[in-house]
Amino acid sequence: AGPAGCVLANRLSEDPSHSVLLLEAGGKDWHPLIHMPAGFAKMTKGIASWGWSTVPQKHMKDRVFWYTQAKVVGGGSSINAQIYTRGNARDYDAWEKEEGLAGWGYRDVLPYFKRAENNQRFANDFHGDQGPLGVSNPISPLPICEAYFRAGQEMGIPFNPDFNGAAQEGVGYYQLTQKDARRSSASVAYLKPIRTRKNLTVRTD
Repeated sequence: AGPAGCVLANRLSEDPSHSVLLLEAGGKDWHPLIHMPAGFAKMTKGIASWGWSTVPQKHMKDRVFWYTQAKVVGGGSSINAQIYTRGNARDYDAWEKEEGLAGWGYRDVLPYFKRAENNQRFANDFHGDQGPLGVSNPISPLPICEAYFRAGQEMGIPFNPDFNGAAQEGVGYYQLTQKDARRSSASVAYLKPIRTRKNLTVRTD
């Protein structure tokens, strides 16, 4: 029941003739830290994750690091840092032109990005505002962010108001998968609105 599973469960269960079973090895996304945007900092310590860690790292004095992988409905979208950023348009075009993956060019996938978005700031050629996934700018940015942006511009790096728009180069705020100051995970965006569908069953641990 990671992000892809939540989306598929939503789409497949639109047809009442289908019976859909969604499985999750972990639990429900009930923990309050999941839904608090700043709560992700606590998620790296094992909440709603498998609790994995690396082997001792030879070139880092044998330090062992957390290797956080989600174990909860919504998968990584329920515990990550919520940064909303797409791949570079040229990568999608390369998949199509160089790898022969028809239908994977940027112009082909852009409508699906727009369809997914409920963007709180942009509604234009690159963004949608009618989709299920909440996307917004940070609601309480730190003053040091603006100082960083000014420093970058003084060095000739342009300010970019939208890293998912016409260009990705520059300094600026990332948009986040948040809506109304709450995390907008795949579970919240795609699964929660349809949990009452009689042809959908969600089973957790």
